[in-house]
Amino acid sequence: MTDQPHDEQEEKNSLNPFQVIASVFAAALGVQSSKNRERDFKQGRAGTFIAAGIIFTLLFIGVMVVIVQLVLKGA
Repeated sequence: MTDQPHDEQEEKNSLNPFQVIASVFAAALGVQSSKNRERDFKQGRAGTFIAAGIIFTLLFIGVMVVIVQLVLKGA
């Protein structure tokens, strides 16, 4: 039963989706602050950041493909 309060505290300290997205964008741009990086490692889950990073990468590639196609059609 001593694990119960620790689990509740861990849930309260877990990152919300906005914080995860902001951290992924900041890390992708190379401007992540050390304070946020430490927070991410302490409170975040690796799987969440891996999934967010993969989604970000796929969206980034998709946007780049669309932009290149639009530029090539206009040329």
